[in-house]
Amino acid sequence: MPIPRVPRSHPQPQALCSGLRTPWPLTLLAPLLALVLLFAPLGPTLALSLKDLPSQPPASRVLDDADVLSIASRTEIERELDHFLEERVDARLVTVGRLDYGLTLPELARQLLQSWSVAPSEESRLLILIDSQTKSAAIAASAALERQLPPDLLRSTARTTLAQPLREGDRYRQASLDALERLSTVLRGGEDPGEPAIPEASLVTTNIPTREETAGSNAFTWVIVLLVVGTIVPMLTWWVFSR
Repeated sequence: MPIPRVPRSHPQPQALCSGLRTPWPLTLLAPLLALVLLFAPLGPTLALSLKDLPSQPPASRVLDDADVLSIASRTEIERELDHFLEERVDARLVTVGRLDYGLTLPELARQLLQSWSVAPSEESRLLILIDSQTKSAAIAASAALERQLPPDLLRSTARTTLAQPLREGDRYRQASLDALERLSTVLRGGEDPGEPAIPEASLVTTNIPTREETAGSNAFTWVIVLLVVGTIVPMLTWWVFSR
């Protein structure tokens, strides 16, 4: 009599695969690392000081360290800076991001001017610095340019001609070109065009009456009359119909 075969029990696919499952803490590791890298502070490595700038004037007259100018804008500004060479002035424009703690933009401009100093027989130096974080600017010039470009003119150009378009809408190209045009005009012996006009704030129309309009109106009298009428008329009506 043949011995009956006992069917072998095969493991279920689910049981075989159960050991290959990734523990749930590991599945959350990648998203957590992505969030940490996304929201982690950048740290003080982005802070800029004199040592982070070239020790010698670069080949280009525009040093866009803050990366706020397009290629076309840099080309146009550099073309305007080249015109200063006709007056033997080496003019350059530098944009920076976050400054090192305790360092001001005018101080950095003076340090950079001293670092890029030229021999007396060469051109004078004119440096225009723009801080993209604070929307401010500073201008430093060699001592030889003090008679042609007085310190008051440099401060006025930095605080108004340069800074105002930056505060109004990050117009770095327009601010740079306007400042260069103003300084170039004075450098060539022309009259200072002056500070840019500040646009007047448009008056906002409102339906709320002013104090003078309220005082001059007779609205209060009409309110009293309506209150009296609204009180007496119902009482008279009740008295007539109750008789």
